[in-house]
Amino acid sequence: MFADFPYHRSRTFKLSVALSVLQFNAMVAFWLASAVNIPFYQAIAALSSYHGLAAAIFLLATGLIIFAYYLFALQLLSWRFNAKWVAGVLVVMSAMGNYFVSELGIDINQGQILNMMQTDLHEMLDLVSWRAAQLSVLTIILPLLVIWQVRLPKASIKTVLLQKLLTCVATLAIIAGLVFTYYGQYAPMFREHRNLKEKLNPNNSISGLLSYGKHYFKLEDKPLLHYGTDAKMTGTTMTGTATDLPRLMVLVVGETGRAESFSLNGYHRDTNPELAKLDVLNFSNVASCGTETAVSVPCMFSGMPRQQYDASLASHREGLLDIAKRAGYEVTWIDNNSGCKRTCDRVSRFGLPLADKQRWCNNGECYDDILLDSVDAYLSQLKNKPHPANQLIVLHQMGSHGPAYYKRYPAAFQKFVPSCDTNAIQNCSHASLINSYDNTIVYTDHILAGLIARLKQQTGFQTGMWYVSDHGESTGEHGLYLHGAPYVLAPSQQTHVPMILWFSKAWQQQQPTLLPCLQQQLGLPRSQDNLFPTLLSVLHINTRVIDPQFNMLSLCHA
Repeated sequence: MFADFPYHRSRTFKLSVALSVLQFNAMVAFWLASAVNIPFYQAIAALSSYHGLAAAIFLLATGLIIFAYYLFALQLLSWRFNAKWVAGVLVVMSAMGNYFVSELGIDINQGQILNMMQTDLHEMLDLVSWRAAQLSVLTIILPLLVIWQVRLPKASIKTVLLQKLLTCVATLAIIAGLVFTYYGQYAPMFREHRNLKEKLNPNNSISGLLSYGKHYFKLEDKPLLHYGTDAKMTGTTMTGTATDLPRLMVLVVGETGRAESFSLNGYHRDTNPELAKLDVLNFSNVASCGTETAVSVPCMFSGMPRQQYDASLASHREGLLDIAKRAGYEVTWIDNNSGCKRTCDRVSRFGLPLADKQRWCNNGECYDDILLDSVDAYLSQLKNKPHPANQLIVLHQMGSHGPAYYKRYPAAFQKFVPSCDTNAIQNCSHASLINSYDNTIVYTDHILAGLIARLKQQTGFQTGMWYVSDHGESTGEHGLYLHGAPYVLAPSQQTHVPMILWFSKAWQQQQPTLLPCLQQQLGLPRSQDNLFPTLLSVLHINTRVIDPQFNMLSLCHA
């Protein structure tokens, strides 16, 4: 038995390959510059003015620049003691980035890193698919196996340093020479298409992580800034009448709903069968503040318009909910998503009831019907109060969160078939993908109509509902999926969002000019910038921080 041991060891040994650190780094740089960056080169080719053989030479030159760039970085960072670890991390990062860029058309930037950091386990699992597993084998497991088999023999420090010095000089010379040669191509290309660098793996992920880290640590330990400290409610109720009732406003923050898929906005499919029968105010031309939840939600509550939005300031300054609370409203956040992005840190949160979780949830993900049951449970508590305060309730939907659209609606709402019943949406036909997405809109329509039905029954309150989605969604248009594209480049599918309002008869009685004012603006360009000042005004809250140029109640014609 012991005699066989050296034989097995020698067979295992023969599987390994001995490479110098320079050779190993060159191998890794070649992999990073080629296999995981095909979409980057496709974008370069599409923007180049070359054709035929000249185009092929230009692409080879671009590839050589990227190879030299990664080899230069590896020669600085990678030594015999850490070479395999550095290579392993870069391989994993580049493979993950390659999946998003090549399969979903999502460029990697600070916003996407922020989304990743603020997502939860269930959202991450929704990205796991058979296609992702296949790519993992090809771009993670196999390269890691190759890395593991490489041996890095010891070399003198003098030899290593000399190799590194010569390599760095050579790679910088190659980069400088080729960039100078093709400067006329690269300069306008990267100046006009800044998102190109967000396609380059793993440079995009590293850059996004560094930007996120700088931003995150800059936010630490900043004191809370008070905002709207003069907020107070104006006395507008008519004592002794039906309008002498506390107000109950429910703000529904939608998730990934795009306006062009709402039949209320002219979509050819009947995705709003229930809302179409109700007296709702549908704003058809509304723009989001961002293309991801981590930007749009803090922005819309911050009081800053999109053009002046400062995420750092918003993170440690009071917002809409704080101001409503200061003015006397009981403010409550009910969440069926991945959190409020720090906008509800100082208000009450109502947990989803356990009984409702057992009814509406599966593997930690819940249908939005649980929000309706939660509203019922919350309002039942108010019945025990003889004089309930004015209420502002925020519902955060799961809505149309992708890519697992088929998980967002019960079977009863599978109106359009065949559907895309997988999270590998890029492998579905466009028709089946649209069917699944449209089914989520039909379900959202049901949730909003169900909420309005409940509010109509609240005879002890003046009631209202305001629905606006945080951002839209791409479903294969222009080769893009999901959301998170840079705002200046984002298609309308990601920035054009639905916004729907409803008010009870009692509220309309109490504020008779409200509906005529808003009805004048249903088709006019509006945005999430209008939410902060207009909602405060609708709630009869007066404060100096309300900007009249974004307050829809100040924009009415006489």
